[in-house]
Amino acid sequence: MPESSGGAGPVDHPGHAANEAGRWISVRVQPGADAGARDACLAALFAVGAQGVHEDGRALVTHFPPHSALEAVHRAVTEADEQAVIETAPVPPIDWSEAWKSRISSHQLGPLTVTPPWLAEGMDPATTIVIDPGMAFGTGEHPTTRGVVRLLPRRLRSGDVVILSIAAAKLGAARVYAIELDADAIPDAEENVQRNGVADRVHVFEADAGALLPLVAPVHLVLANIISSVLIELLPLITMSLTEGGSAILSGILLEERETMREVLAAHGWSILEEDAEDIWWSVSIVRA
Repeated sequence: MPESSGGAGPVDHPGHAANEAGRWISVRVQPGADAGARDACLAALFAVGAQGVHEDGRALVTHFPPHSALEAVHRAVTEADEQAVIETAPVPPIDWSEAWKSRISSHQLGPLTVTPPWLAEGMDPATTIVIDPGMAFGTGEHPTTRGVVRLLPRRLRSGDVVILSIAAAKLGAARVYAIELDADAIPDAEENVQRNGVADRVHVFEADAGALLPLVAPVHLVLANIISSVLIELLPLITMSLTEGGSAILSGILLEERETMREVLAAHGWSILEEDAEDIWWSVSIVRA
């Protein structure tokens, strides 16, 4: 059973025994209800050495290697959020070379299916996006990705010039620019573009979207899956880069930010066409008012 603690209580000793035995430790943090608690806990986890954090609803899950100072982890999180509930448990011995595959599934998103290669047999290539997960490339496992793909078919026209995505090419876009700032994601993106037979239409660039977008404009549709603060910064640039009647699909927005984003979009002259919500995430299709 996981060990559980909340408030300012100490981390129990069984976690240390597991560390001393050479076992990794899973740390699960349930932030309090206060505004900003989730972001504060996330920052605290990274500050004490977390290399990656998985979101499970509002909970934050990460892993620390053997011999980590769990008291420091607990102290950092509770200083950031006194109401946080922290659970720790030894990670059981697993053959990760194969076991991780069981955590990845296919997703039916409107007319498209997103799937890893080992589940793709028998699927129609015309409506299937096959993604081999690498270090920086997922397979539609995150709600923000699924939100974009669900909204996409009703905004994309055959022959459109679009910013981003294999999905857009599968749905009929004539030219797609996939702009990615993370250099680690580029090899995986290029490999997946080739695997899906859309290399003649999808062009992958390592660049800042703010710098490259004006160079590939005008486009009919922009798909942007980024945090809300960056989306707000990009709104004027997206406006200038669209053709007449063009639109955008925005994702990466927390559901709790929905009303704020609706106000921001209206202030920038955008009308909302359609919304999509899953778990704690909100995606939206917008057009110039």
